[in-house]
Amino acid sequence: MRRRLGRECLYVPSCRLGLYLALRRWCRPGGRVLMSPVNDDVIFFVVLAAGLRPVQAPLRARDASIDASAVPEGVWRGLSGVLTANLYGNPDPAPELAQRCGDFGIPLLEDCAHAIGSGTGTHGDASVFSLSKHAGVRTGGFLAVRDPAELPALARERDRLLQPARHRTELAYLARPYAEAAVRGLRLAGAARTALRLLGREERDGIRMPLRGGELKRALDDAPGLDAFHPWVRVDLHDYRLAPGRARLRRVEKALRRLDGTLDAHRAGAARLQASPWGDPQAPDRPLFRVPLLVADRDAAIAALARHRITTGYLYDPPLDDYAGPDFTDPAPRPDAARWFARHALPADPLRAGAVLRVLHASGARPAPPPPPGARGA
Repeated sequence: MRRRLGRECLYVPSCRLGLYLALRRWCRPGGRVLMSPVNDDVIFFVVLAAGLRPVQAPLRARDASIDASAVPEGVWRGLSGVLTANLYGNPDPAPELAQRCGDFGIPLLEDCAHAIGSGTGTHGDASVFSLSKHAGVRTGGFLAVRDPAELPALARERDRLLQPARHRTELAYLARPYAEAAVRGLRLAGAARTALRLLGREERDGIRMPLRGGELKRALDDAPGLDAFHPWVRVDLHDYRLAPGRARLRRVEKALRRLDGTLDAHRAGAARLQASPWGDPQAPDRPLFRVPLLVADRDAAIAALARHRITTGYLYDPPLDDYAGPDFTDPAPRPDAARWFARHALPADPLRAGAVLRVLHASGARPAPPPPPGARGA
């Protein structure tokens, strides 16, 4: 990663822990951080855990990138930092955001969880990367920094927050890919999800996890800190603070050696999907983690894909300001673009481009209607 980015990197057990470290290092508690409203709710809770107030940014409708020019000057003056999302691998306008952050003397932090290989992560003070996405190892990430002098303090704080590796957890991690393959082969995915729900390990009934506003308000009294926010930050990845064992690190090393080939496959599949009636044929050539196809009836398209055993993940609907409300976040000054994108975006896996396109064509899925007139980037 150092060779890829030209920056010093710190290994972390998860992107979310790396982001927490960066927010704590560069943003003082009580500050306000501009972020995308079309983002994973886990990231929203990491910002709260760092003792910060999320401020939802205006977006461009077609790709959900942050529209820096539409952020009011009064909002800029009240910010303590900016956090990009680079949703699905599509870069936010980092050079423009970096210039604005420089004007106001605030840090730019880049969340590149979806964006390895997309040219992101070198404009801000720090950037975080996930190995659970393109690399597919369900563990690990990197925190990259502009100033190498920051690394020792970040490493000490990481080590303070780590939980010791457990032999049983490491064995379960190694066995998980084989167990999942067996479940898929036997067509037992539905039964497996039911079992997980009964065991308390299935924590989402819908796209967003339950907010639990009363509990969240009490957790805010203990911010900054991860412990009070553990019920939200751990969702979908209970080992996010676990010190890596040798087996995990070996799997990470193998995945990184294959990464360039994986990125080539993502790039080829993304080009096929963008050339479809639901894509953007003018989109730049990038190895997107998911391609946000824009579909009129997104839920019907998801159901059609599910009937062909194609699972759709990484949905972020509704936007975070509608999900959390004014008790926990400042709303976007112009929310219509985010709502339109969240309602119509169908994140398609480039590695299954052919199958996805066949199902959408056969189901008669229609492209999304035009964005509302007030949404920029229409």
